[in-house]
Amino acid sequence: MAARRAGTRKPGLGRGLDALLPVEQPDAGFAEIPIDRVAPNPRQPRQGFDEEAMGELADSIREVGVLQPIVVRTGEESGTFVLVAGERRLRAAETAGLERIPAVIRAEAGDDVSLTEALIENVQRKDLGPLEEAAAYQQLMEDFSMTHERVAERVGKSRSAVTNTVRLLQLPAPIQGMVERGELSAGAARALLTVEDVAYAVHIAERAAAEGWPVRRVEEAVKSRAASGDEGPKARSGAPAMRPAAVIALEARLAEHLDAKVSINYTGRGGRLVVRFSSIDDLERIYRQFLV
Repeated sequence: MAARRAGTRKPGLGRGLDALLPVEQPDAGFAEIPIDRVAPNPRQPRQGFDEEAMGELADSIREVGVLQPIVVRTGEESGTFVLVAGERRLRAAETAGLERIPAVIRAEAGDDVSLTEALIENVQRKDLGPLEEAAAYQQLMEDFSMTHERVAERVGKSRSAVTNTVRLLQLPAPIQGMVERGELSAGAARALLTVEDVAYAVHIAERAAAEGWPVRRVEEAVKSRAASGDEGPKARSGAPAMRPAAVIALEARLAEHLDAKVSINYTGRGGRLVVRFSSIDDLERIYRQFLV
């Protein structure tokens, strides 16, 4: 998803990759490169991109920068590059108005293994923020075709820990900004993932940040919202009937298993299950999860 704005980067993903892949020459390693010098991948199989998802990614980049570098190789003309992986990030960064973007520059065509190892080693550092860690996991999955299970195995964490961290990238941009600035904990932010009303989610996040709410209180606010069905940022007075604990637990387990936003509206005689997806590719991924 997104590297930080030039000049404001704190120790994290960019610095780690820079240390692990030192730029001994201008055409290999880690660097911020001009967007207008990057040519698209001629073998890119994807022809269309979901406009809503692209807009959300651009908003995130404006809020927290580009946490996830693209991968390029050097072009035939000096100072030019050809995109290897990260076209969504490249397009979103351009939409967000960036002139430069962080990139891992491959010195050779077949060095995916060394890049993967360097990224994994960087993830295991202790100075990554929650969003940087999420972006690193996402990059391993998107650019190097690793599953959640494989990423978890390589970085020494549980699959659920990897999945829950990656889900932070689904948060609205303003909430990502609060997490990035340390105003809101990752746990409190994750509690807001099931809230479909973005305005309400941001409202709760701002209150939680301002008043120092613990994660449990954020979870209670989300549950009360779901039970009351209130559409405005202010909750109605009165104590709404709480949803059954089994339904809430199943909602969380489905969201983790599908790596998607899931909401269950249970009426006592039946209900509705809603699974959100960001693109056709994402929908196909979710469909395959149902077949497992």
